[in-house]
Amino acid sequence: MDLDLGQVRAFVVTADRLHFGQAAAELYLTQQALSKRVARLEDALGRKLFDRTGHGVELTGAGRRFLEPARELVRAGEAAVAAARHEERPLRVSVWGHMFLPLRTVREVVARDQDLDIELSLRPGYPAALAGLRDGEIDFALGRAHALDEPWPGGLTRRLVRLERVKAVMSREAPLAGATALSPADLRASRLWFPAPRAKVEFLRAFAERFGVPDDFGGINLGLDPFLAHLAGHPELFSLLCADVEVPAGSGLSEIPVQGPAPLYAWHAIWRTGEQHAVLPRLLAAFAASAAAHSWLSYDPALHWLPEADRADLPGRP
Repeated sequence: MDLDLGQVRAFVVTADRLHFGQAAAELYLTQQALSKRVARLEDALGRKLFDRTGHGVELTGAGRRFLEPARELVRAGEAAVAAARHEERPLRVSVWGHMFLPLRTVREVVARDQDLDIELSLRPGYPAALAGLRDGEIDFALGRAHALDEPWPGGLTRRLVRLERVKAVMSREAPLAGATALSPADLRASRLWFPAPRAKVEFLRAFAERFGVPDDFGGINLGLDPFLAHLAGHPELFSLLCADVEVPAGSGLSEIPVQGPAPLYAWHAIWRTGEQHAVLPRLLAAFAASAAAHSWLSYDPALHWLPEADRADLPGRP
């Protein structure tokens, strides 16, 4: 029998979301149009794929058996289209999390293979990067992944590529500014600040909750320079930045290592599963070589702290 690829894709996205409304929005369809596609696929197969449960759905036994082969069919279809339309173009790479300067990592990796044909762009955040990958606007993204309000998108691969130490940054007038090193417990005497809503600072929020550090999240993120200037003018506040982020001389700020345990900031690479662009394997190999040369993925639970979600992404973990 011949399968309609559009109907199969509709099934896969609905199976990932287990919600017709969310799946329809992702596919830019009405719920009625999505329901018709799934119904026609069920008719063609002679099997019911979903059980409707109120506003949501559950996979039937036939649906569970069909899901992985259906995913492979969609991937094969995408690969066939990409091969037919193939044009020589750079690998489109995007980054997010600009206060932590993700381009530093890209520069270090690209320095290992300076013939990599890539084109860089910026994304305002993690959800925007995922949307760009799903829509084919970009091919590869680098930043910090965090929990989503929906299941992990089907068809995307995520890999932990770097664990970076962080430092405390505070005014030179702050009570803790003279320390040569600070533990998370020491920082309870100050207040952790970042100009973003709590929902958008998952790493900092997890750190504050784990170690009982008072926090003050909120405001408008106007970039690194205004961020540092605010810290310099408020000795009661501190923040955390990746250790290699440079603080300008004359900023009125102290930079102090955090240890006992040392928090690690996780960087993730994300790309479309089955992506055929010729540059992607070379870029991933350059990431792996940089990680090996600089011990980017070193983690010792006796010395380091990672949010629980990041520990699940450590190499070798199930």
